[in-house]
Amino acid sequence: MRFATMARWALAAMTALSPAVAQTLDKISFGTNWVAEAEHGGHYQALVDGTYRRYGLDVTIVPGGPQVNNRILLPVGKLDFFMSANTLQSFDAVEQNIPTLAVAAMFQKEPQVLIAHPGEGIDKFEDLKKLTLFISKEGLASYFQWLKADFGFSETQVKPYTSNPQPFLADKKSAMQGYVTSEPYAIEKQAGFKPKVFLIADQGFNSYSTLIETRRDLVEKKPDLVQRFVDASIIGWANYLYGDNKAANALIRRNNPEMTDELLAYSIAKMKEYGIVDSGDAATLGIGAMTDARMQNFYDKMLRAGVVKPSIALAKAYTLQFVNKKVGLDLRRR
Repeated sequence: MRFATMARWALAAMTALSPAVAQTLDKISFGTNWVAEAEHGGHYQALVDGTYRRYGLDVTIVPGGPQVNNRILLPVGKLDFFMSANTLQSFDAVEQNIPTLAVAAMFQKEPQVLIAHPGEGIDKFEDLKKLTLFISKEGLASYFQWLKADFGFSETQVKPYTSNPQPFLADKKSAMQGYVTSEPYAIEKQAGFKPKVFLIADQGFNSYSTLIETRRDLVEKKPDLVQRFVDASIIGWANYLYGDNKAANALIRRNNPEMTDELLAYSIAKMKEYGIVDSGDAATLGIGAMTDARMQNFYDKMLRAGVVKPSIALAKAYTLQFVNKKVGLDLRRR
């Protein structure tokens, strides 16, 4: 009888300590900006290892893709959270009067790179001005305008980039855009050489990337829900980078069969090497960190480059309410 009483007491105590057990989980949907890949790994980690559930959340990840625009589903309430590509999308939301804002920046660095052939005298970033550059339409309208303003690049050297590396491979006097986590790997596999890689974030393009966006009404009416999703996602990223990520990678492969173990390992290694997720302010404030000073600095650069308008109310693009709380710092392992 005494054993049964103690067991009931222990169960009651465990329930009290585990809110996710005691309450119905909040169902939320999170739309990514591309098909499943290592660059989304922290969210898949939080899903498979139970972190979201421990925070009282029943999360559905809705993958993006070439024919899917998850971003438009956020303001109309079809999604609760969205993975935006970079800070410029937050500025655009303000300009277009879209009622969304950024609540966390999972990448401290934009993974965008320019890739050149080895052995062609391209040893420093400025040397890229000698080359033909394969740049996408989106890249031309954003970071390339900054390259023009701050480095003196010219649009006369630009040719369209269509996600096909063949024009670059055929011309040794050219460079192409890509992500540090993927295109250099593809070039090594396809062409058999290790390309020169220049991360534009390390040259001063200090946009945040892979941000979590949500609607203003969710921030105002359910701040606890937003906080739990942000905190759980931060912990997911720390565990994906520094813990056992096998189950998360298995789920990524199931959702995107083109992902291989080798590519996933490469992407994770490059995220660590270049400090994509965990560098700068994140080292002391926690993954997801944002600051007013950096937002203002990047806005000023984009204003100077003519990418954004001076009429944008910068404070409406983001909030620091849910970040910089040192969540997950104890999980960091170098």
